[in-house]
Amino acid sequence: MKAKKVLFITTELEPFVAENEHSLKGRLLPQTIQELGHEIRSFSPKWGSINERRNQLHEVIRLSGMNLIIDETDHPLIIKVASLPSAKMQVYFIDNDDYFMKRGMLTDKDGKEYADNGERAIFYARGVLETLKKLGWNPDVIHCYGWAAALAPFYIKQAYYDEPSFRNVKVVMEVSPKEFESDFGSVNAKKVEYKDAHYADIQDIVENAYTHTELEKIGVKFADGVIVENKDVDPAIIEYAKSLGRPVLDPVEGDFNKAYSDFYETLF
Repeated sequence: MKAKKVLFITTELEPFVAENEHSLKGRLLPQTIQELGHEIRSFSPKWGSINERRNQLHEVIRLSGMNLIIDETDHPLIIKVASLPSAKMQVYFIDNDDYFMKRGMLTDKDGKEYADNGERAIFYARGVLETLKKLGWNPDVIHCYGWAAALAPFYIKQAYYDEPSFRNVKVVMEVSPKEFESDFGSVNAKKVEYKDAHYADIQDIVENAYTHTELEKIGVKFADGVIVENKDVDPAIIEYAKSLGRPVLDPVEGDFNKAYSDFYETLF
């Protein structure tokens, strides 16, 4: 693939959170794509478990200071950044006292899933896109990975389509096995409204349920291409992608970086 600018919107990223399949891929994928000659940027939520001092996070004042309105409530957007010298990467973090500070990724200390996880996904997706506008960095490809990133394709194509940063971008949704058990419910589904991104655009998906499967389907509906993380992904999501005529990359065993890079190229 010719050199491209690739933005990664991830849900978790090692070493900032504990190592697992998702967090390790969240770090390795941008790193290996960069090693193939592409320019990358990477975003993650600033989960409460991330130690700012140990990981040397610092606030980027010029990017912070905006408020995002969700369900008629203002939520300050705080942007932080840290470096991974071993990978020659910078990572931008989306932070907010209400949604992320002193809070786990999906559940509280008792293992109960947060009732506002649907809102947290909205804030994260919109926060990344607003930050990208301020950075003035125009990606060729945006790769969305994990539940917190699943609404980004919807906002890119419906709310930000006329912004220079996103006008010609290709969006990839990497779909994952079930990450949470809750049904976000119709109340959270209706909070997605922003500019030309309307509940009516996703109603066909969420009118009966708003679980992990429906959240991933929203990402699929507004993506240009779909990557299937592994064989445990809900077949209904893959069938939905194919019914829409989306290019689908089946699970890649072993060295996935070149397969992903080649898949990006097919979208142009």
